[in-house]
Amino acid sequence: MCGIVGYVGHRQALDVVLGGLRRLEYRGYDSAGVAVLDGAGALRVQRKAGRLANLETQLDADDRQAFAGTAGMGHTRWATHGPPVDRNSHPHRDASHAVAVVHNGIIENFAELRAELEADGVELASDTDTETAAHLIARAYADGEFAGDFEASVRAVCRRLEGAFTLVVTHAEVPDKIIAARRSSPLVVGVGEGEHFVASDVAAFIEHTREAVELGQDQVVVITREGYQVTDFAGEPAQGKPFTVDWDLSAAEKGGHEYFMLKEIEEQPDALANTLRGHFHNGRITLDEQRLADQDLRDIDKVFVVACGSAYHSGLVAKYAIEHWCRLPVEVELASEFRYRDPVLDRDTLVVAVSQSGETMDTLEAVRHAREQKARVLAVCNTNGAQIPRESDAVLYTHAGPEIGVASTKAFLAQIAANYLVGLALAQARGTKYPDEVAREFADLANTPAAVRKTLATTEQVRALGREIADSKAVLFLGRHVGYPVALEGALKLKELAYMHAEGFAAGELKHGPIALIEQDLPVVVVMPSPKGRAVLHSKLVSNISEIQARGARTIVIAEEGDDAVRPYADSLIEIPATSTLLQPLVATVPLQVLAAEIARSRGYDIDKPRNLAKSVTVE
Repeated sequence: MCGIVGYVGHRQALDVVLGGLRRLEYRGYDSAGVAVLDGAGALRVQRKAGRLANLETQLDADDRQAFAGTAGMGHTRWATHGPPVDRNSHPHRDASHAVAVVHNGIIENFAELRAELEADGVELASDTDTETAAHLIARAYADGEFAGDFEASVRAVCRRLEGAFTLVVTHAEVPDKIIAARRSSPLVVGVGEGEHFVASDVAAFIEHTREAVELGQDQVVVITREGYQVTDFAGEPAQGKPFTVDWDLSAAEKGGHEYFMLKEIEEQPDALANTLRGHFHNGRITLDEQRLADQDLRDIDKVFVVACGSAYHSGLVAKYAIEHWCRLPVEVELASEFRYRDPVLDRDTLVVAVSQSGETMDTLEAVRHAREQKARVLAVCNTNGAQIPRESDAVLYTHAGPEIGVASTKAFLAQIAANYLVGLALAQARGTKYPDEVAREFADLANTPAAVRKTLATTEQVRALGREIADSKAVLFLGRHVGYPVALEGALKLKELAYMHAEGFAAGELKHGPIALIEQDLPVVVVMPSPKGRAVLHSKLVSNISEIQARGARTIVIAEEGDDAVRPYADSLIEIPATSTLLQPLVATVPLQVLAAEIARSRGYDIDKPRNLAKSVTVE
C-alpha cells in the first residue's frame, strides 16, 4: 500500500500535502515525493528515497519557495515494482515533464504497456509500473481522439489498465485541476470551503475538513477549488457517497506519546466501548449494515472466518465463541489461501471477512470468491465505506478510530469484540441462546473496557521485564483454548516490532517437538486460563510450565488475579483482572503488546514503522 494526497484550494499546496503525508506515512515509508503546480505553467517535483523527513530536508535544500502554488499532490511509498531508490519514488512524469502521476496498487499489465511505449521510442526512467501511466496519459492528451482533453485522456488510460490502482494525475497545462481514479484501491474526496482534497485515507485532510465522499469502483473524480465532479471510466456521470468523519485531528496525532502505538495501546478501553456502543438495542444485537434477514442467518450451516495477520488471530478467538454459542462449525482461514484451495461454499455458508482497513487485497479477493459461490458475506471493518464492506451482505464497523502504528493493537481488540457480536447475533437469530442469555453475554462484554483500563494501569512491571529480556535471541509463547491465539498474537507482535525469533504454540503440542527449543534462560511467555472457568486446562498448563522450567526456561506467566496455584512456577508473574474464559483475550493481549513495544524500544527500533511493513497490504 501507499499513501496519496492531492489538493486544490486557497492554501499553499506544499504545506497541505506534507501535512497529509505525515499522517499517511504509516501506509509506506520507503520513499516520498511531491508535485506542485505553480499556476505559471511549471510543474515542480521533488522526491526522495527513505522516510518523509528525507524529502523535507531536500525541499529545504532546494528552497521551498520554488514550490509555491495552490494545487499539488504527494505520495509515500511501500515498494512493489522496483527497489526503494530515488528514481522509483513517486511522482512519476512523462518525457516532457508536463504530466505527473502518483499511484497506489499494481498495474498488472504494465509489462505489455511498457513494451508498447518502448517500441514507440519512449525511454522510461524507472523500474515502476506507475511510470507507464504517466507516458500513456501524456500521449493521449497530445494526440488522437482525446487530444487536449485532460479528463478524457485519464479515463481512456484507466480503461486500459488492469489490476488494482488509485491514480492521481496533474498536468502543467491544466493547473487548476487534479484528477483521481480508483479501481479496487482506496480513494476518498475531502470537501472544504473553497478547497478540495483527494486521499487514500481521511486522515490526510482531517485537519481541514471532516466532510468526505467515498468513491465507488471504477470511478474518476476531478477536483477544483470550487467543487468536484464524479464520472465512471466511460465518462458517464456517477455519484459518490457523502459521509462525515466521526473523529477529529487529535485522534490522528500522538497526543504527547513517544509513538502512535503507545497512544493506541492506551486508547483500547475507548476503542472497545465504541465498538460495542449501539449494538444492543431493545434486547437485540444489531449490526451497522444488514442486508441479511434473520431467516438467512437461521439457514447458515457453516461459518468461515477469513483474515490476515492479527485479524486472523481475532478469527481464531471467534471460532471458540461462535461454536460454543451457536453450535455451528467454524473454520478460520488465511485469506491469502482461501480461494486457492477451492473451499466448499454454498448459499448456507456465512463468510466473515475481518479487515481493519477494508482494503486488504487477499481478504477482498476471498470475499469476491465467496460471493461467486453464492455464500453470504459479513464484513468486520474499521473503515467506513471501504471496498470489503461495500461488497458484503452485512457489516459491523469496529469504530476503533484511526490506527497509525503499523502493528495492530486497538484494532485487534476491537475485532475480537466485533466477532463476539457477530456470534451473539447468530445465536440470537438461530435461537441457540435465549434473549436473557444474549443480554448477559453482552453485559459481560460491556465490562471489558474497565478490565482493560485496569490492566493498563499496571504495565510498568511489564515494561521493566521487556528491558530485562531485550537481548534474548528468541521468545516462545504458549497458550491453550483462547489463550492459544493470544500466544500467536504475542509472537507476531514481537516479530513485527523487535525483529526477534518468536513462536506461539498450543501448549499441548510442546512434547510433540517444540520442547526441543527450550534452553537455559530462554524466555517463555505462558497465557494461563482461569482456574475457575477452565480448571482442567489450568492444571495441564501448570504441568507444561513445570516441564519447561525444569529445562532452564525463564517462565513469564500471565494469569488472573488470585491464581496462587501458578505462582511457584512463574519466574515473572503478570496479573490481569479475572474475566470469563471467552473474554480473557481482551485483557491478556494487552501485556503482550506492551512487552513487544518495550523490547523493540530497548533495541532501538521505531515501533510505529517496522521495517518492510505497511499498515495494509493492498496487493496480492
